[in-house]
Amino acid sequence: MIFILNFFFMAASILINVAFYTILERKNLSYIQTRKGPNKVGFHGILQPFSDAMKLFNKNIASFSIYTFYILLYFSLLSLFIVHLIIPIISFFKYPLSDNKQSILFFLILSSMNVYFILLTGWSTNSKYCYLGSI
Repeated sequence: MIFILNFFFMAASILINVAFYTILERKNLSYIQTRKGPNKVGFHGILQPFSDAMKLFNKNIASFSIYTFYILLYFSLLSLFIVHLIIPIISFFKYPLSDNKQSILFFLILSSMNVYFILLTGWSTNSKYCYLGSI
Protein backbone atom coordinates (compact mmCIF):
# COMPACT_ATOMS: atom_id res chain seq x y z
CA MET A 1 0.00 0.00 0.00
CA ILE A 2 2.84 2.37 0.82
CA PHE A 3 4.44 1.60 -2.53
CA ILE A 4 1.24 2.61 -4.37
CA LEU A 5 0.94 5.86 -2.41
CA ASN A 6 4.62 6.60 -2.98
CA PHE A 7 4.20 6.00 -6.70
CA PHE A 8 1.07 8.19 -6.81
CA PHE A 9 2.74 11.12 -5.04
CA MET A 10 5.85 10.81 -7.20
CA ALA A 11 3.78 10.82 -10.40
CA ALA A 12 1.72 13.79 -9.18
CA SER A 13 4.83 15.78 -8.27
CA ILE A 14 6.39 15.05 -11.66
CA LEU A 15 3.25 16.23 -13.45
CA ILE A 16 3.07 19.41 -11.36
CA ASN A 17 6.77 20.10 -12.01
CA VAL A 18 6.23 19.69 -15.75
CA ALA A 19 3.30 22.09 -15.57
CA PHE A 20 5.37 24.73 -13.83
CA TYR A 21 8.31 24.24 -16.18
CA THR A 22 5.98 24.96 -19.08
CA ILE A 23 4.78 28.17 -17.40
CA LEU A 24 8.41 29.10 -16.76
CA GLU A 25 9.23 28.49 -20.41
CA ARG A 26 6.25 30.54 -21.55
CA LYS A 27 7.22 33.41 -19.26
CA ASN A 28 10.83 33.38 -20.49
CA LEU A 29 9.73 33.35 -24.12
CA SER A 30 7.34 36.20 -23.45
CA TYR A 31 10.11 38.30 -21.88
CA ILE A 32 12.31 37.62 -24.91
CA GLN A 33 9.49 38.94 -27.12
CA THR A 34 8.98 41.93 -24.77
CA ARG A 35 5.51 41.05 -23.54
CA LYS A 36 4.15 39.93 -20.19
CA GLY A 37 3.25 36.34 -20.97
CA PRO A 38 0.29 34.42 -19.59
CA ASN A 39 -1.11 36.53 -16.77
CA LYS A 40 -4.88 36.17 -17.06
CA VAL A 41 -5.43 33.06 -14.93
CA GLY A 42 -4.59 33.36 -11.25
CA PHE A 43 -1.93 35.56 -9.70
CA HIS A 44 0.58 36.44 -12.48
CA GLY A 45 -0.57 33.44 -14.51
CA ILE A 46 0.38 30.85 -11.91
CA LEU A 47 -2.75 28.78 -12.66
CA GLN A 48 -2.22 28.81 -16.44
CA PRO A 49 -0.85 25.21 -16.61
CA PHE A 50 -3.96 23.91 -14.85
CA SER A 51 -6.16 25.89 -17.21
CA ASP A 52 -4.27 24.39 -20.17
CA ALA A 53 -4.69 20.90 -18.72
CA MET A 54 -8.45 21.39 -18.28
CA LYS A 55 -8.72 22.63 -21.86
CA LEU A 56 -6.72 19.64 -23.08
CA PHE A 57 -8.96 17.16 -21.27
CA ASN A 58 -12.11 18.79 -22.65
CA LYS A 59 -11.06 18.54 -26.29
CA ASN A 60 -12.78 16.01 -28.51
CA ILE A 61 -10.81 13.30 -30.24
CA ALA A 62 -11.02 13.57 -34.03
CA SER A 63 -12.37 10.29 -35.29
CA PHE A 64 -14.54 8.98 -38.07
CA SER A 65 -17.03 6.18 -38.26
CA ILE A 66 -16.13 2.78 -39.68
CA TYR A 67 -18.95 3.02 -42.22
CA THR A 68 -17.42 6.11 -43.78
CA PHE A 69 -14.09 4.34 -43.94
CA TYR A 70 -15.60 1.42 -45.85
CA ILE A 71 -17.48 3.72 -48.20
CA LEU A 72 -14.29 5.62 -49.01
CA LEU A 73 -12.35 2.39 -49.44
CA TYR A 74 -14.92 1.04 -51.89
CA PHE A 75 -15.07 4.37 -53.71
CA SER A 76 -11.32 4.33 -54.28
CA LEU A 77 -11.36 0.71 -55.43
CA LEU A 78 -14.31 1.41 -57.71
CA SER A 79 -12.51 4.30 -59.42
CA LEU A 80 -9.42 2.13 -59.89
CA PHE A 81 -11.57 -0.69 -61.28
CA ILE A 82 -13.29 1.65 -63.75
CA VAL A 83 -9.94 2.91 -64.99
CA HIS A 84 -8.78 -0.66 -65.60
CA LEU A 85 -12.01 -1.46 -67.43
CA ILE A 86 -11.51 1.52 -69.73
CA ILE A 87 -7.97 0.56 -70.83
CA PRO A 88 -9.15 -1.82 -73.62
CA ILE A 89 -11.33 0.93 -75.05
CA ILE A 90 -8.36 3.26 -75.54
CA SER A 91 -6.99 3.13 -79.04
CA PHE A 92 -3.52 1.83 -78.17
CA PHE A 93 -4.05 -1.23 -80.31
CA LYS A 94 -4.51 -1.57 -84.06
CA TYR A 95 -8.14 -2.64 -83.66
CA PRO A 96 -9.65 -0.96 -80.61
CA LEU A 97 -12.98 -2.07 -79.21
CA SER A 98 -14.46 1.31 -80.01
CA ASP A 99 -13.30 4.19 -82.13
CA ASN A 100 -13.55 6.90 -79.55
CA LYS A 101 -11.56 10.01 -80.47
CA GLN A 102 -11.56 11.28 -76.91
CA SER A 103 -10.59 8.00 -75.29
CA ILE A 104 -7.29 9.30 -73.84
CA LEU A 105 -9.12 12.26 -72.32
CA PHE A 106 -11.72 9.88 -70.91
CA PHE A 107 -8.95 7.77 -69.39
CA LEU A 108 -7.36 10.83 -67.75
CA ILE A 109 -10.69 11.96 -66.35
CA LEU A 110 -11.40 8.57 -64.85
CA SER A 111 -7.90 8.20 -63.45
CA SER A 112 -8.23 11.54 -61.67
CA MET A 113 -11.20 10.28 -59.67
CA ASN A 114 -8.87 9.18 -56.86
CA VAL A 115 -8.55 12.83 -55.89
CA TYR A 116 -12.08 12.61 -54.53
CA PHE A 117 -10.97 9.77 -52.27
CA ILE A 118 -8.49 12.12 -50.59
CA LEU A 119 -11.11 14.86 -50.29
CA LEU A 120 -13.66 12.51 -48.78
CA THR A 121 -11.11 11.08 -46.37
CA GLY A 122 -10.38 14.56 -45.06
CA TRP A 123 -14.09 15.28 -44.85
CA SER A 124 -14.89 12.06 -42.99
CA THR A 125 -12.65 12.88 -40.02
CA ASN A 126 -15.03 15.68 -38.92
CA SER A 127 -12.08 18.01 -38.37
CA LYS A 128 -11.78 21.27 -40.23
CA TYR A 129 -7.99 21.05 -40.31
CA CYS A 130 -7.97 17.60 -41.90
CA TYR A 131 -10.52 18.79 -44.42
CA LEU A 132 -8.47 21.87 -45.30
CA GLY A 133 -5.37 19.70 -45.60
CA SER A 134 -7.13 17.41 -48.04
CA ILE A 135 -8.11 20.36 -50.23
